[in-house]
Amino acid sequence: MTTVFIISAPSGSGKSTLVNELRSRVGGLKFSVSYTTRPPRGSEVNGREYFFVPRSEFEDMIARDEFLEYAQVFGNYYGTARRFLREAQQSGDDLLLDIDVQGAAQIKNKIPDAASVFVLPPDRQTLEWRLRHRGEDPEAVICRRLDTARREIENYDKYDYILVNDRLETSVDQLKAIVLSERMRHSGRPLSVEDQAVRAAAEQCRLHRVRDRLQPILESFRDGQSQR
Repeated sequence: MTTVFIISAPSGSGKSTLVNELRSRVGGLKFSVSYTTRPPRGSEVNGREYFFVPRSEFEDMIARDEFLEYAQVFGNYYGTARRFLREAQQSGDDLLLDIDVQGAAQIKNKIPDAASVFVLPPDRQTLEWRLRHRGEDPEAVICRRLDTARREIENYDKYDYILVNDRLETSVDQLKAIVLSERMRHSGRPLSVEDQAVRAAAEQCRLHRVRDRLQPILESFRDGQSQR
């Protein structure tokens, strides 16, 4: 049985690094490369970061119902093709989706048993520092990304697991535990002592267990908005 894993995060939260580290440490994960109508940036390669397609081609794919989910973000389409789920099912792999909150909601509606993970920065100030120091965006885009992050973060309670990405190695270990724990849950097999430790680590990231830790993070974004 193929398990679908959804990972969402505001831009600059370190999601791509987490996903790459996870894929290097856990086998049997097929990664879905999203389609988009935006142009490539910097060293991006077609088929690696995204499949870059013309708007007309994307809309033809919508008409043919070829997307599991899609949305418009800042005037460009982004979407996950159904074929990746079919290919994962055929190969016996699980499917890893790196998508935004709009796409995650669509996937959970279609695949309720999908495991969803929301990655948060430790606070607004850290996110702003990361956005500025990666040197990709002008000031107006950074401000827009911070405002989008504030809105996205308000959707945290729609996710099964929450990761606060303040220490990369810890976050990678937690994400790996979540994936392995979900596989155990679907397998139905008895758990070894080691399995139980992995399950316990994953459960520490459950939404109901981290609510108290999230409040200062949420407040930092609300305070940042009020100061603008």
